Amino acid sequence: MTISLNKARTIIRKTFEKGRELELKPLSVVVLDAGGHVQAFEREDGASVGRFAIAHGKAYGSVMLGMAGTAQMARAEAQHYFMTAVNGLFDGQVVPVPGGVLLRDKKGAIVGAVGVTGDTSDNDALAAVAGIEAANLTPEV
Repeated sequence: MTISLNKARTIIRKTFEKGRELELKPLSVVVLDAGGHVQAFEREDGASVGRFAIAHGKAYGSVMLGMAGTAQMARAEAQHYFMTAVNGLFDGQVVPVPGGVLLRDKKGAIVGAVGVTGDTSDNDALAAVAGIEAANLTPEV
């Protein structure tokens, strides 16, 4: 299974709604398919233009490594050399912090990842979870 454009748009819309509910700073959200390709991206008014690269890096690391941002951060803290090597392999595209969230279908298969940036990493992940659940997918933070 892959992630449809409709589900990707739902994730983005509901992530933004959660961000506004929590009064977060302007968010940027990218949704990647299981191959790491961009399915959709949007940034709220007021979000800086460089946020695409950060959101993409959070999601890209998640889908390429099969581990969410929180697990990547723990791995980076425990084995810095590993994440440094991984980032070298992926041309520096991995941002190993919360806000990179894996998307799983009902069978548990990875169908993509979401990257959210704009507020604290933990708040980014919280908003992403709301968007993912609204699209009837399972988030792995």
